[in-house]
Amino acid sequence: MKIEVKEISKRFGATLALDSVSLVIESGEIHTLVGENGAGKSTLGKIIAGVYQKDSGTIVIDGKVIEYASTYEALQRGITIIAQELSLVPARSVIENVFLGIEDTAGLFVARKKLRERFAKLVASSGIDIHPDTPVGALRNGDQQKVEILRALARNSTTIVMDEPTARLSADETRALKQLIRDLKAKGHTIIFVSHFLTDVLEISDKISIMRDGRLVRTSQSSDENHNSLVEAMTGTGFGKVFPEKTTSAIANEIVLEVSNLTSKNRFKNISFEIKAGEILGIAGLVGSGRTELVRSIFGVDDFDSGSVKYLGKNVTKFAPARSISMGIGFLPESRKDQGIIPARSLGENISLPHLRGLSRFGWINKSAERALINKFFTLCGIKAASPQVHISTLSGGNQQKALFARSLAGAPKLFIADEPTRGVDVGSKRAIYDLLAAQAAAGMAVLVVSSELDEVVGLTHRVLVMRNGEIAKELKGKEVTENSVLEAAFAGKVV
Repeated sequence: MKIEVKEISKRFGATLALDSVSLVIESGEIHTLVGENGAGKSTLGKIIAGVYQKDSGTIVIDGKVIEYASTYEALQRGITIIAQELSLVPARSVIENVFLGIEDTAGLFVARKKLRERFAKLVASSGIDIHPDTPVGALRNGDQQKVEILRALARNSTTIVMDEPTARLSADETRALKQLIRDLKAKGHTIIFVSHFLTDVLEISDKISIMRDGRLVRTSQSSDENHNSLVEAMTGTGFGKVFPEKTTSAIANEIVLEVSNLTSKNRFKNISFEIKAGEILGIAGLVGSGRTELVRSIFGVDDFDSGSVKYLGKNVTKFAPARSISMGIGFLPESRKDQGIIPARSLGENISLPHLRGLSRFGWINKSAERALINKFFTLCGIKAASPQVHISTLSGGNQQKALFARSLAGAPKLFIADEPTRGVDVGSKRAIYDLLAAQAAAGMAVLVVSSELDEVVGLTHRVLVMRNGEIAKELKGKEVTENSVLEAAFAGKVV
């Protein structure tokens, strides 16, 4: 199936998301759309898949102008989408999710034997081997992606739009997904791959279309591009340095947080470390090593069994997020969508929410003080939005992430814990976030960063604690902090 989009434009209110975009996607190729958050790449992919409807322009499929007004109508033409936030039913089994809405029936009942036969054929033809009876909610992210792909194939999709498919995956899961995409291409499927992970883009794409500010910059063969050329085209500027200079605060001798023998059964054990003012301390390790579980317990989201925590020299005895915020501890959660933003609320409300007690008197919020707080951190964090009154759900991932930074920093924390601070954001927003973290550390804040991205760990932090199987396997300092040394500690052996 050859897809041509001609002069496609799309507005969301006052925002022009797509401005007369034209490109060609050939049958049987992996065609990637790249750009910073807000560049229009996801919007274009969703228009092709029928999630959004274009305001103007035409879509041509195999030489014929086609109009469709829903994902169902797009699916009738063999086009489907796998969104960044998966649309599976966690409580249902794999087979139920794959055939949801297209089940074989016998009278009023589902013909389960026929469904199993169809599932077996689907697994055999796709090469995706996954147990049909496993509840989807019990699967790892990578296996949930496989269920989404099986569901697309069960509906005879020949073109699959994948919107940020690797954003939630570990390194191993990402490698497996990329091989699966290559297998789908070999079977004749067309893949429209929407991503800001440039290493993945360069490795897997046949063609790359680069977008900026709602417009197409260029389409080229992946062999004609490299990391720097993509960044320059996406941002309109040269690549420059990725990370700010590492500096330490003049008050770096003050211990802000001291953790001693912290243990939580089946999650982590005997964790001891300290972090000083002006320091950026990284926590690295493989998925499942206990990194996120550790910082959630320190902040008070989850309980722990034994050990102690000192903050600013005093023992902490009551652990809860509200208490941590009141003491001056900020926290950026791992999942922006599930644990961070409140989608139905405005950007400003998302920033001020934890601080309303301090902005209120006799139960009434001082709106003037609230506006001043919101505007201050709206500007400090470099959020790009028409105003703080817009719904946060309308913002790009990078700007949503900056809003969560603004929420935490508005509490004037002495300690800021950031779990995957740049997950799901583009290269330009990443640099802005790195600058923000470095600036806070330079001003005397202690910053604790959990990250799965090796270059981020190495480029941003002063020290790194590498976790393995729930324990600190190694502490790395200064020039010891290299990608190879982090990997060796994480895998407990020499990395070849």
